[in-house]
Parts: sequence; C-alpha cells; structure tokens
Amino acid sequence: MYLLCTIGASLICFLLLKWMKRRRLCMDIKRLDGKTVLITGGNSGVGKETAVALAMRGARVIIGCRDPERAEKAVQEIKMRSHNLNVLHMHLDLSNLRSIRDFCHKFLEKEQRLDILVNNAGMPSVLDWTDDSFSMCFGVNHLGHFLLTNLLLGLLKESTPSRVITLTCSVYKFQKLDFQDLNYNLFPFFTYCRSKLANIYFTQELARMMEGKGVTAYSVHPGYVQSNWTCHYSILFRMLMQVVMFMFFVPCEVGAQTVIHCAVADEVTQHSGGYFSDCRHIALQSISKDPGVAKKLWEASERLVGLA
Repeated sequence: MYLLCTIGASLICFLLLKWMKRRRLCMDIKRLDGKTVLITGGNSGVGKETAVALAMRGARVIIGCRDPERAEKAVQEIKMRSHNLNVLHMHLDLSNLRSIRDFCHKFLEKEQRLDILVNNAGMPSVLDWTDDSFSMCFGVNHLGHFLLTNLLLGLLKESTPSRVITLTCSVYKFQKLDFQDLNYNLFPFFTYCRSKLANIYFTQELARMMEGKGVTAYSVHPGYVQSNWTCHYSILFRMLMQVVMFMFFVPCEVGAQTVIHCAVADEVTQHSGGYFSDCRHIALQSISKDPGVAKKLWEASERLVGLA
C-alpha cells in the first residue's frame, strides 16, 4: 500500500511539473531567405536556439559575442544543425561602449541590410560594473542594447519592414525606475528587475518613434529557461539551481519559441511596442505603461551612452 501511494504521488508530481512547464510553439513556417538577422549573445542559450531556427528558414545569421572561441564553436553548431552555411560571428562586448561602436562601424561597412535585430544577450543579478562604470545588469541589459539599436537604426529603416526584439523578464513588475539613481547596484536582484523594466520601456518608446516608418519593436519574456546564466555564481549555487531548473524551467529551444514567433509572424505587427510571452501578446502591469517614463528613460539613456 505504501509503495502504491509513493508511486501515485510521484506520478502526480511528475504530471504537475509537466503541466507547469507546458509552452506554445511557434507554428508559423515563413521563410527568411534574403533576410539578415543579428542576434546578440547568439552563442548559447535562447540566443543560439533562435539562431538555429532562423538559419533553418534561410536567413543570413550574425551572432555578436565577446568570446571568439565560444562564438566560432557556436557558429559551427548552428551551421550543422540548420544546414545553412550563411552564419558568422562578430566580436561584440556589450559591457563596453567603445566595443559596441566598433562593432556597429564594422557591421555597417560589411552588411547591406538588417531585417531582424534580436537583443538577446543579458547579465543575471550580479554585483559588478561595466568598463564604463555602469552596473553590469543595467549597463549590458539596457544601455548596451540601447546604443547598439540606435547605431543600427538607420540600416533597420533602410531594410523595412524590419523588427527589433528585446528579451526581458516577468520580474519587471517587482521594481520601479529611479531616475535619481538609474545605475542602482545595491541589491543585484533589484538591479536586474529594473534593467528588465527598462527593456520594456525602451521597446515602447522605440515603437512610438518608429511608428509609420516600417520598423516594429517587441519585448519578449522567454519563460524561465535552462540556460547557463548560473556560470556567474558559486559552484554550490549552480548545483542547487541545476535541480531547480530541471524541475521547473523549460529547455532553451522551448524558450526561443516566442522570440521566433515575434521574428516571423505577421500577426505581431499590430502590437508593435507590445510584450509577448508564450507566443502571445500579454497585457503589461500598470508599472510599465507610462509613456512619460518611457520618453524620460530614452532621453536619460542617450545622455549616459553619449548620443545626446
């Protein structure tokens, strides 16, 4: 009797976990032949799975990565899995504004078009600083992608219809932006939440500015994904999180589905500036729906990265 109860409880737990991890898949089969895609952090995790999926559809895929060795290894894997040889990497360090400018200069020299920009790379909640003295989360997750997108915006407009997809997270709702201290780095998790809220406001303001110009923008929560973000922490924490991720998080290829959906589906264009999760447009909480805050953040970001 005890054995039967144990087996029954285990089965129920297993089914419950499967139900909690269920996700929609992108069912759109659109091809991307002749299109150019740039994915930051495309050497691992959701970024790499997105690169594979878009390369399989015929796109020219460029991944931006700061580690040439890891990038080249990822490129070979993406080519093999997608059967597309038109995949390459370029050096990009989002924690260094000079590196971003150098990358964009080289990209604009080499590339004739940019149809889809996926701002995928990100830093977890770590207490660290960028080369330009910004908190690592805010500097990489928001400011780095803000500068990158702005420097490539001219090519995006020339390549219309084009799309900008920025990965965010549902933890955006736990913090507000403090314009007296955007570089807040006292509690790393709070800094991470603010950077993800900034991603959403950035997407909204970009969509407003590009309205009628052929460039649409989307923020995407890929879900909680079994990626390598724990590499920034101690061995003990990594071991603990491996168990948690196995039980509750989804594989990277599943996490990439909403990014792919926003890259190819025609239906998303009516929601430019919107927030997507599980291949659906999701209503945002009130904390992230103030157009005045979005405009103020854009102007503050311009000053911080030297665009103003």
